[in-house]
Amino acid sequence: MEKLTKEQLGKRLARVELLSLDVDGVLTDGGLYYTDDGHQFRKFNVKDGEGIKRAMQAGIQVTIITASKTDVITKRAADLGVKHVFPGVDEKLSTLEGLCAELGIGLDRVAHIGDDLNDLPLLNAVGLALTVADAMPDVIERAAYVTDKPGGRGAVREIIDLMVAAKN
Repeated sequence: MEKLTKEQLGKRLARVELLSLDVDGVLTDGGLYYTDDGHQFRKFNVKDGEGIKRAMQAGIQVTIITASKTDVITKRAADLGVKHVFPGVDEKLSTLEGLCAELGIGLDRVAHIGDDLNDLPLLNAVGLALTVADAMPDVIERAAYVTDKPGGRGAVREIIDLMVAAKN
């Protein structure tokens, strides 16, 4: 797919009403940390979190849809004020379609940031397919825009700053 320039991206972002986010590899760097007793940890980027708050303040709905099932994802979303959180989802597209129907938002007004093969159905369905610099090659090929930053290191904030600027 031909990639958008930042100017073209800005025009497309101005139309977005719902930002959909994956977790592992997008909101985190994709690393999983385990303690000896089996507890799992993820590191979230504070700048991405502040960006999510800015997006919601600008009137953009935000959802998190992830295959991961850990409680920390729900906790992080609650800390940020994200109301639409779907952990443990294997079939992400049907979840997004249901949310869009509930919110009255067409898929053409949705941007999704994903990084791995399980995000491809969403990326193929939404109005704006986005990915992070260190995404899987098939995802990079499909995305209309690839961030300069890798997942978990400010990539979400990079998109949101452009989105908020485009809305103003």
